[in-house]
Amino acid sequence: MSAIFNYDTPAAEAPRPVAVTDKALIQLDEVTKTYDSGENEVQALRGVDVAINRGEFVSVIGPSGSGKSTLMHILGCLDTPSSGKYWLDGEDVAEMSSKQLARIRNQKIGFVFQTFNLLPRATILKNVELPLLYAGISTSDRREQAMEALKRVGLDKRSKHRPNELSGGQRQRVAIARALVNNPSLILADEPTGNLDSKTGSDIIRIFEDLAAADETIVLVTHDPSIAARTQRRITIVDGKIVDGEGLSTED
Repeated sequence: MSAIFNYDTPAAEAPRPVAVTDKALIQLDEVTKTYDSGENEVQALRGVDVAINRGEFVSVIGPSGSGKSTLMHILGCLDTPSSGKYWLDGEDVAEMSSKQLARIRNQKIGFVFQTFNLLPRATILKNVELPLLYAGISTSDRREQAMEALKRVGLDKRSKHRPNELSGGQRQRVAIARALVNNPSLILADEPTGNLDSKTGSDIIRIFEDLAAADETIVLVTHDPSIAARTQRRITIVDGKIVDGEGLSTED
């Protein structure tokens, strides 16, 4: 936890690539990722160029092993590129230290996972407060912000319940509230409907659609074309490369 409060002093800002504009929240330039598995190297990403504007709702779709999870880890500052550049909200994160990456994850990114990742013995309210606790926010402010986030997903009346008292869809709503509570620049959702039935999954995607309508920036990883079809833009990745030509935003 100490890494979240003790940050390195940022280095001098590197020049921004020509393609980056004030509207671009995410910019990846020629990003590669190679894993050394002993005798063999695995190239998970092969020169990926991606631009995503503020307020876009984008899906990343591709078969198993295509590189979409690796791309999500890099976007979420959970991993770093082997080469290339990644700019998030005007900051060059490709070569940041672990402490600087922890700051970015806490302050600028909200995560929603397939398996919810809730603390089973904590109330819903305490689960949603967790990112604020890491950020050093006061108890009263944590409660107020967490309750507001729960209202956005329709669960403020269940704040004292624990995860095992909720349905799968409700637990995912809690996870979404937790992702929203820090007012992040970017929401990353990794297969958020993967553990849900089709109707409940559709309800969860409707929440993301509502958030997108409120100008939240969302990147959603999925293997389901019907889910991807409900996003504003789709990025298809195969064998570590973007193959559909939609990686770069065409919006002004």
